[in-house]
Amino acid sequence: MIDFHAHLLPGVDDGSDSVETSLRMLERWGDPALICATPHFYADRDDPERFLRRRAGAWSALSDALPEGSPAIRLGAEVHYFDGMSRAEALAALCLEGTSLLLVELPFGAWTRRVYTELEQLRQRGFVPVAAHVERYLGWNGSEALSALEDREILLQCNAEWFLSRPGARRAMRLLEAGRVQFLGSDAHNTDARPPRLREAWERIERKLGRGPLDRLAETAARFGLITEESV
Repeated sequence: MIDFHAHLLPGVDDGSDSVETSLRMLERWGDPALICATPHFYADRDDPERFLRRRAGAWSALSDALPEGSPAIRLGAEVHYFDGMSRAEALAALCLEGTSLLLVELPFGAWTRRVYTELEQLRQRGFVPVAAHVERYLGWNGSEALSALEDREILLQCNAEWFLSRPGARRAMRLLEAGRVQFLGSDAHNTDARPPRLREAWERIERKLGRGPLDRLAETAARFGLITEESV
């Protein structure tokens, strides 16, 4: 089980506010093989060097406190879309470490042609954009937006909550069963309002759909070097 999207690092963004909160969050995760720590990066509020220093400091504080047997953690970022992002020099440092996977939070509103162009240009530069929590954009852009992303080889990440929500779970299951979702994430921020619920979603998916879709997620993770082939 891989959590591709989590705000675990303490004091970097609106996620965990302390090492103690991060440790309590880890107790709630349910033994994942990997957690991707993806704090928010906003180009209009921060510069990459300062962000990376904060991230490194938070990771140092957390890693010093991790108990034995904790899951593997990889550093990345949730990069909020901005015009010109495909030309930004610092993007490689914001990818999930060891990969070209770039988690992108797309605009909350109707997407212009420019959004798609930026994503296409990211791919031309060798990055692999992953659209964060795609379910949140559907109200503005509709299902055709998912097809437009797929046509441009943009990967899709969904949040665990979507598979557990009464209005959205059926649609989430259909997309996952059809192989249109490549990554799942908890988008966890804390232990109360936005706790890690990936294990709960994972178990519900297995009850409803069997192991097939989950095995495909693991195979995708192995293809991008997040886990080994032996883990699949």
